[in-house]
Amino acid sequence: MWAMTQVLGAPVGRALPARVRARIDAAQDRSEILIGWLQLGAVIVFGTLYALSPKTAPDGAGFQPAALALGAYALFTVLRLAIAYKRRLPGWLVAISAVADMGLLLGMIWSFHLQYEQPPSFYLKIPTLLYVFIFISLRALRFEALYVILAGAAAAIGWSGMVAYAVMWDDGGMMVTRDYIYYMTNNAILIGAEFDKIISILMVTIVLAVAIARARRTLEQAVADAAAAEDMSRFLAPEVVAQVTESEARVAAGEGDTREAAVLFLDIRNFTPMANVLPPADVIALLTDYQARFTPILRRHGGVIDKFLGDGILASFGAATPSQTYARDACRALEACMAEAAAWAAERIDAGLPPVEIIGAAASGRVIYGAVGDGDRLEMTVIGDAVNLAAKLEKHTREENAPALVPLGLYELAETQGFRPSAPCEHLSDRAVAGVNHTIDLVSLSFSPEP
Repeated sequence: MWAMTQVLGAPVGRALPARVRARIDAAQDRSEILIGWLQLGAVIVFGTLYALSPKTAPDGAGFQPAALALGAYALFTVLRLAIAYKRRLPGWLVAISAVADMGLLLGMIWSFHLQYEQPPSFYLKIPTLLYVFIFISLRALRFEALYVILAGAAAAIGWSGMVAYAVMWDDGGMMVTRDYIYYMTNNAILIGAEFDKIISILMVTIVLAVAIARARRTLEQAVADAAAAEDMSRFLAPEVVAQVTESEARVAAGEGDTREAAVLFLDIRNFTPMANVLPPADVIALLTDYQARFTPILRRHGGVIDKFLGDGILASFGAATPSQTYARDACRALEACMAEAAAWAAERIDAGLPPVEIIGAAASGRVIYGAVGDGDRLEMTVIGDAVNLAAKLEKHTREENAPALVPLGLYELAETQGFRPSAPCEHLSDRAVAGVNHTIDLVSLSFSPEP
């Protein structure tokens, strides 16, 4: 049982999640369409060669078995291709198709001795048998060894039957020979040669089946990893996912880089009192709407979401990925967030809901960006004075009655990097900020409402 499981490529161990299976099934559907087109191309090529080849049948002969077999195969291929475009082919239909493909091909080869009015041994030498290997290999496009085995078994059994038919048709035994030269120059049957063909078909089938079984496991693992990475990107910033998945070595706790970057904090003012009086479902709905509105703005301006802190959002600019415009991007993002906050407050008022006040702050400087944790659970984060200052400035907005604050140094650096405020900003000199042991020159960012 274990050996058959390995050959057929069935899942080993834990079953694949439904979403992973759905992706593989979708890939199989596309493969079946590709198989259909390639088979149709083979029919066209073979039909063209057959039409151009000289015929020995009498002129005006009504019975053209090779042409009829070719036409039947073309019709079958077109019908199956049409079905594949409309719906997923069930496994039983794919299995029947694999056997029918081979049956129609061998039937067409068998009909050649009638078409050319020769004994059955005639079709044993026809090079069209090579198409068998093409049809077996086409089944490998599905990454399912079972259908490769079905196609190969049908070819081997079918060819064995055709050899037996040719031998039995020769009642006197005059056509069976052991003389290779006589076999090559006459309508004779060399059993060893036919045995070699059958063995070749079986060996190609086995090699392909084993290769597909191994490739299938690799495919399943790759799809599962891709799905996991996609799911992980919902919890981590795309830049963080890329760093983890593309890293040459495994990311370990304690690894980090020092960079010049900007850090931005967003928060909902007076969120705790609000959450204490709202039903839990309304609190979650409010946070969901809040994060859905502001997260895309931060990312659109180059920000990487470091973490969600309840009603707070921490984003970094130039930390996960080095940037030459981190200060400009942070100021643009903060300005855009304040414009969105005003629009959101107006929407809530129009809907008869209390407005929500969003506050924010940013700071810049040398930070450390890297992995922290205990080894089993890691978190990519940003550490440094800029993080602490941004958090303190966010709290200081209440003292200044300002929605968004940045240090004057960050503002001036942003201007050198191309930042131009959409509205006049207020400069606040020598401000005492709680937790900072010296006064700071600040800038209160404003914004120009969008029309």
